[in-house]
Amino acid sequence: MTSITKIDITQVDLAPKTQRTDAIQSFVTQETVLVTLHCSDGSSGTGYTYTIGTGGSSIVALLKDHLAPRLIGQAPENYERIWQDLLRHTNATAVGAITSLALAAVDSAIWDRNCRHAGLPLWRMIGGAQVSVPVYTTEGGWLHLSPGELVELTLKAKEQGFLGAKIKVGKRHVAEDMARLVAVREAVGDAFDIMVDANQSFSAAEAVRRAKAYSEVGIAWLEEPLPAQNISAHRQLVAHTSVPIAVGESMYDPGQFGEYLKLDACSIVQPDVARVGGITPWLKVAHLAQTLGVVVCPHFLMELHVSLCAATPNAAWVEYIPQLDDLTHSRIVIKDGYALPPEQAGIGIEWDWKRIAAAQKFTPLSIG
Repeated sequence: MTSITKIDITQVDLAPKTQRTDAIQSFVTQETVLVTLHCSDGSSGTGYTYTIGTGGSSIVALLKDHLAPRLIGQAPENYERIWQDLLRHTNATAVGAITSLALAAVDSAIWDRNCRHAGLPLWRMIGGAQVSVPVYTTEGGWLHLSPGELVELTLKAKEQGFLGAKIKVGKRHVAEDMARLVAVREAVGDAFDIMVDANQSFSAAEAVRRAKAYSEVGIAWLEEPLPAQNISAHRQLVAHTSVPIAVGESMYDPGQFGEYLKLDACSIVQPDVARVGGITPWLKVAHLAQTLGVVVCPHFLMELHVSLCAATPNAAWVEYIPQLDDLTHSRIVIKDGYALPPEQAGIGIEWDWKRIAAAQKFTPLSIG
């Protein structure tokens, strides 16, 4: 039986190509941690995870000291067994961001190896439900931009073929948010989708107030209006507004999504494949949501989510925020506003190892 014989770990830090701000933070740097596993039959696979500025070294340490050594001798086909074993092994630090992010790097590397070994692209390997998925952009909607800049960038996005755009909200007064949203809506017309994202910045009462105001411009959803741990407040908000409420980027375990869905505390789920712990748990969330008639619109990581969305019948959107252009040969393909999943075997990412070697933060660690 094929077994894992060696694991390489490295980290590359990338500066954002544009200023990215929201109601609670600015993106300082993208810490990208890569894991490559090598198998006894000569096959290999590479996965990755990320942060937006802090924690990269902690992910590397957890991988090096606790996760990677447990992979040696394991059969990569047993991805579910491996994921469960690593989760139990890190029980003292789960559910936690660093643990989930580290698990995701391992899990995506295993899926990459298994898909490459099978000669199949990820989206076909796990379902092949859709041949294309609508795309919206977030790159022109950051909170520091003026209404005029938002209008200019959103019109440009529409001309480029995007079917929607996300606008960050959370200004001091609701009137400031509305001025931005109304300006964009009047410029792009009613048939262009506008998503809004508060990044957990509102109180329960303020979320109800702002949702009512935002509904006047016909938004597609209100994302992360409240802190993710406050499920009851989300449930009350869903009951008090006609605006779809989206949650998920700040959840690090499939069970958290289960609680939201069980309590009707959201309208849309947005699992982030890195933050939820990998492809294996991401699929659990998507399939659970499907059984309840809830759509999936994942957060970030478009290079990987395009394949997961194509594999999932209830995936409604891919979010466009380029992350890996400086590290890869591959690029997401968009046609007439729809993202097309990659056809090459693996998770759909072709790494540029020369550029990675030139930019890596340290000499790769090898275990095994």
